[in-house]
Amino acid sequence: MPVWLIWLIAAVGLAGAEALTGDLFLLMLSGGALAAVVSSLLVENYVVDGVVFLLVSVLLLVLVRPALRRRFAAGKGLPEPAKALEGKPALVLDTVARHAGQVKLDGEVWTARPLNDDDVYQPGDHVTVMRIDGATAVVFKSV
Repeated sequence: MPVWLIWLIAAVGLAGAEALTGDLFLLMLSGGALAAVVSSLLVENYVVDGVVFLLVSVLLLVLVRPALRRRFAAGKGLPEPAKALEGKPALVLDTVARHAGQVKLDGEVWTARPLNDDDVYQPGDHVTVMRIDGATAVVFKSV
Protein backbone atom coordinates (compact mmCIF):
# COMPACT_ATOMS: atom_id res chain seq x y z
CA MET A 1 0.00 0.00 0.00
CA PRO A 2 1.47 3.39 -0.95
CA VAL A 3 2.47 5.67 1.91
CA TRP A 4 0.41 8.59 0.60
CA LEU A 5 -2.71 6.40 0.81
CA ILE A 6 -1.99 5.59 4.45
CA TRP A 7 -1.68 9.32 5.21
CA LEU A 8 -4.93 9.98 3.31
CA ILE A 9 -6.76 7.30 5.30
CA ALA A 10 -5.37 8.83 8.51
CA ALA A 11 -6.55 12.30 7.42
CA VAL A 12 -10.07 11.09 6.64
CA GLY A 13 -10.20 9.06 9.86
CA LEU A 14 -9.10 12.03 11.97
CA ALA A 15 -11.61 14.32 10.26
CA GLY A 16 -14.35 11.77 10.88
CA ALA A 17 -13.38 11.45 14.53
CA GLU A 18 -13.49 15.25 14.80
CA ALA A 19 -17.14 15.11 13.86
CA LEU A 20 -17.71 13.19 17.10
CA THR A 21 -15.73 15.54 19.36
CA GLY A 22 -16.20 19.02 17.89
CA ASP A 23 -13.08 20.33 19.67
CA LEU A 24 -11.15 21.14 16.44
CA PHE A 25 -8.08 19.27 17.74
CA LEU A 26 -8.37 16.22 15.51
CA LEU A 27 -9.26 18.40 12.54
CA MET A 28 -5.90 20.15 12.85
CA LEU A 29 -4.15 16.76 12.94
CA SER A 30 -6.14 15.82 9.85
CA GLY A 31 -4.75 18.91 8.13
CA GLY A 32 -1.25 17.78 9.06
CA ALA A 33 -1.97 14.35 7.59
CA LEU A 34 -3.16 15.96 4.35
CA ALA A 35 0.11 17.90 4.20
CA ALA A 36 1.92 14.59 4.66
CA VAL A 37 -0.03 13.19 1.69
CA VAL A 38 1.34 15.99 -0.48
CA SER A 39 4.82 15.49 0.95
CA SER A 40 4.65 11.76 0.28
CA LEU A 41 3.66 12.39 -3.34
CA LEU A 42 6.53 14.86 -3.83
CA VAL A 43 9.32 13.22 -1.80
CA GLU A 44 9.64 9.51 -1.11
CA ASN A 45 11.03 9.76 2.41
CA TYR A 46 9.16 8.61 5.50
CA VAL A 47 11.07 10.93 7.81
CA VAL A 48 10.18 13.99 5.72
CA ASP A 49 6.53 12.94 5.73
CA GLY A 50 6.57 12.64 9.52
CA VAL A 51 8.28 16.01 9.96
CA VAL A 52 5.81 17.69 7.60
CA PHE A 53 2.91 16.11 9.50
CA LEU A 54 4.34 17.28 12.82
CA LEU A 55 5.14 20.84 11.69
CA VAL A 56 1.84 21.46 9.91
CA SER A 57 -0.17 19.96 12.77
CA VAL A 58 1.59 22.11 15.37
CA LEU A 59 1.18 25.24 13.24
CA LEU A 60 -2.51 24.55 12.76
CA LEU A 61 -2.97 23.86 16.47
CA VAL A 62 -1.14 27.02 17.52
CA LEU A 63 -2.33 29.48 14.86
CA VAL A 64 -5.60 28.32 13.31
CA ARG A 65 -7.40 26.46 16.10
CA PRO A 66 -7.51 29.38 18.60
CA ALA A 67 -8.81 31.75 15.92
CA LEU A 68 -11.52 29.27 14.89
CA ARG A 69 -12.55 28.67 18.51
CA ARG A 70 -12.84 32.43 19.11
CA ARG A 71 -14.85 32.81 15.94
CA PHE A 72 -17.30 30.07 16.93
CA ALA A 73 -17.61 31.33 20.51
CA ALA A 74 -18.17 34.95 19.45
CA GLY A 75 -21.36 34.21 17.53
CA LYS A 76 -24.67 35.28 19.01
CA GLY A 77 -26.20 31.93 18.17
CA LEU A 78 -29.81 31.52 17.30
CA PRO A 79 -32.42 33.59 19.08
CA GLU A 80 -34.56 31.86 21.65
CA PRO A 81 -37.62 30.69 19.69
CA ALA A 82 -40.11 32.42 22.01
CA LYS A 83 -38.16 35.70 21.81
CA ALA A 84 -38.22 35.52 18.02
CA LEU A 85 -42.05 35.63 18.07
CA GLU A 86 -42.29 38.82 20.13
CA GLY A 87 -43.47 41.78 18.09
CA LYS A 88 -44.91 39.63 15.31
CA PRO A 89 -48.45 40.18 14.04
CA ALA A 90 -51.16 37.58 14.67
CA LEU A 91 -54.76 37.06 13.60
CA VAL A 92 -57.44 36.33 16.19
CA LEU A 93 -59.19 33.04 15.37
CA ASP A 94 -61.29 32.62 18.52
CA THR A 95 -62.31 35.39 20.93
CA VAL A 96 -59.31 36.36 23.05
CA ALA A 97 -60.29 37.23 26.62
CA ARG A 98 -58.76 36.86 30.07
CA HIS A 99 -58.86 33.03 30.15
CA ALA A 100 -59.46 31.93 26.55
CA GLY A 101 -58.62 32.59 22.94
CA GLN A 102 -56.64 31.51 19.93
CA VAL A 103 -54.54 33.36 17.39
CA LYS A 104 -52.77 32.36 14.20
CA LEU A 105 -49.11 33.24 14.59
CA ASP A 106 -46.51 32.38 11.93
CA GLY A 107 -48.90 29.87 10.39
CA GLU A 108 -49.54 28.06 13.68
CA VAL A 109 -52.49 28.24 16.06
CA TRP A 110 -51.54 29.50 19.53
CA THR A 111 -53.48 29.85 22.75
CA ALA A 112 -53.68 33.56 23.53
CA ARG A 113 -54.68 36.03 26.20
CA PRO A 114 -54.74 39.83 26.15
CA LEU A 115 -51.98 41.94 27.67
CA ASN A 116 -54.60 43.88 29.66
CA ASP A 117 -56.96 41.50 31.45
CA ASP A 118 -60.03 43.62 30.63
CA ASP A 119 -59.45 43.67 26.86
CA VAL A 120 -61.38 41.36 24.54
CA TYR A 121 -60.43 40.77 20.90
CA GLN A 122 -62.85 39.33 18.36
CA PRO A 123 -62.14 36.89 15.51
CA GLY A 124 -60.60 38.72 12.56
CA ASP A 125 -58.83 41.33 14.73
CA HIS A 126 -55.14 41.87 14.10
CA VAL A 127 -52.99 41.82 17.22
CA THR A 128 -49.30 41.99 18.05
CA VAL A 129 -47.52 39.44 20.21
CA MET A 130 -46.06 41.22 23.22
CA ARG A 131 -44.47 38.16 24.85
CA ILE A 132 -44.79 34.40 25.12
CA ASP A 133 -45.74 32.86 28.49
CA GLY A 134 -45.12 29.14 28.18
CA ALA A 135 -47.39 28.07 25.32
CA THR A 136 -49.59 31.18 25.48
CA ALA A 137 -49.12 34.28 23.37
CA VAL A 138 -49.83 37.50 25.25
CA VAL A 139 -51.23 39.89 22.65
CA PHE A 140 -52.18 43.55 22.28
CA LYS A 141 -54.47 45.13 19.69
CA SER A 142 -52.62 46.42 16.65
CA VAL A 143 -53.50 49.91 15.49
